[in-house]
Amino acid sequence: MSSESPSELASRICHQIAAVFSAQTTHHPPALEVLIAELTALSLRKGRAFLYGVGREGLMMRAFCMRLFHLGLPVHLVFDMTTPPIGSEDLLIASAGPGGFSTVDAICGVARSAGARVLLLTAQPEGGSSLRYATAVAHVPAQTMADDGGEGRVGSRQVLPMGSVYEGALFVLFEMAVYKLGEALGETPEAIRCRHTNLE
Repeated sequence: MSSESPSELASRICHQIAAVFSAQTTHHPPALEVLIAELTALSLRKGRAFLYGVGREGLMMRAFCMRLFHLGLPVHLVFDMTTPPIGSEDLLIASAGPGGFSTVDAICGVARSAGARVLLLTAQPEGGSSLRYATAVAHVPAQTMADDGGEGRVGSRQVLPMGSVYEGALFVLFEMAVYKLGEALGETPEAIRCRHTNLE
């Protein structure tokens, strides 16, 4: 068992996630810039955002969807019972850390055939089946389950195993986007708070 204190272990985890955002990506603009540009443009054209991801990536997308709603944007989670049909003014934001999943491919294909823009979040921007559907790519250069090579180990175990670095980086990316979008859209903390559900 590691002798690290909880604060030391937490610092190692946060440092590993923070390192994702200092990684050099020569062929792609920063993911935050891409995300802000797509969502700002969506707001200007009064379109709707649709979000989808599988597994733990999907959980991060759900959290982001909630905050986009709090910002006053019309947003929907794919597969919710109240999700409307996607159209040409809309944006699908999908995550495929390893570059592709069969479900992500299928959903992105439907969105493109309906004329919607598709923003793909991925750690593998040069390959993967979902990339052929993307109109924009947000590169999150983090370890996923597909390239779980063992960095950040304590003894023989990883601090952040499988796709946890990518999933943690998504959470941080989305919080940065919410902060920046709040400014860009002129949303006050009071306006954001008043959109939170009271059915809890």
